[in-house]
Amino acid sequence: MAIPYPHFIATEKAAMDAGLLLPSSSSSSRSPSVIFTQDDLKKIAAYKAVEYVESGMVLGLGTGSTAKHAVDRIGELLRQGKLKDIVGIPTSKITHEQALSLGIPLSDLDSHPVVDLAIDGADEVDPFLNLVKGRGGSLLREKMVESACKKFIVIVDESKLVNYVGGSGLAMPVEVIRFCWKFTAERLRKLFEEAGCVAKLRTFGENEEPYVTDNGNFIVDLYFERSIGDLKAASEAILQLAGVVEHGMFLDMATTVIVAGELGLTGGISLNKQRDHGDLLDS
Repeated sequence: MAIPYPHFIATEKAAMDAGLLLPSSSSSSRSPSVIFTQDDLKKIAAYKAVEYVESGMVLGLGTGSTAKHAVDRIGELLRQGKLKDIVGIPTSKITHEQALSLGIPLSDLDSHPVVDLAIDGADEVDPFLNLVKGRGGSLLREKMVESACKKFIVIVDESKLVNYVGGSGLAMPVEVIRFCWKFTAERLRKLFEEAGCVAKLRTFGENEEPYVTDNGNFIVDLYFERSIGDLKAASEAILQLAGVVEHGMFLDMATTVIVAGELGLTGGISLNKQRDHGDLLDS
């Protein structure tokens, strides 16, 4: 049975840092007419997450529309001299280019096998802080970097909260090699036949060309009508299939999830969970 999301109501500092609230509009004086767009909410969550970044850290730099705001903020703080001696490890070619343009020093896991903190978005968050990621196509590099971090902060808006993995009805991606991808897709579908699984090759453009990841692979998107049950068993079953590279379920990886929503004075709702090798992030 799902457990309620533990939460607290954060300060509005992140919203003000993001330029979305003026100090005079905070607290009880804030007008109820202040309405945030979905992108505003993403920006608030991202700015809240960056409050945990300290000088001298090795950072995992996430990919996607929410993580982009966090990378922008880190670059801004570096320019202002508020952060120093940061090393970033990007999770995609897009993030690599963004970070370079912002003057963020970059490295990789070969040189820094332990990452202090990673900040990234998610496509789904369940009540146990399990995630679906990779609808942007960067799941393999994201999982490599974020599994190497001491602390992993996930930043989302409230639309990403689901009752169970796959509960949004949107894709749970699986990265596969190109060779006989149809064969692999059918095996994936059969694994979750009881959950009403549909497996589709990800394509793009008018000609529906196969989407190719930064690693030169294809992505098969899985869609579920019902819960797939035991997530760890599902993970193992997927990874045992020859031809599968990685899947988009990030299980027991998040230490903190920051959710930006419209309710009350919420600047961010933090969901905390102990990881085996790290402490919780206190908000």
